[in-house]
Amino acid sequence: MVKKTPFRCHIFVCVNDRQGTRKSCADGQGVEIRQILKDRFHQMQLPPNSVRVSQSLCMGLCNEGPNLMIYPRGIWYSSVGIEDIDTILKKVESLLAESSKSIE
Repeated sequence: MVKKTPFRCHIFVCVNDRQGTRKSCADGQGVEIRQILKDRFHQMQLPPNSVRVSQSLCMGLCNEGPNLMIYPRGIWYSSVGIEDIDTILKKVESLLAESSKSIE
């Protein structure tokens, strides 16, 4: 059965680790970025189903990683670092505000 996504913003963070055979998102703190985002969104105490942060394996642009995608918005971040987390949080907050207005 096909359903609409249950999350207003679903963030996928690549954590793929190629064990040093070639560049991968895990080389650039993908795992840590995912965990920090999860923690920060949890601290914000958003309504249920507002934001989900999930790990992803390869998104196909390893040389530009870590990569992060905000679904269903089609927003893509490459070369993400810990220093980008506040920017990502603000972007998601603005997306949530936009979607709230369209629901009203």
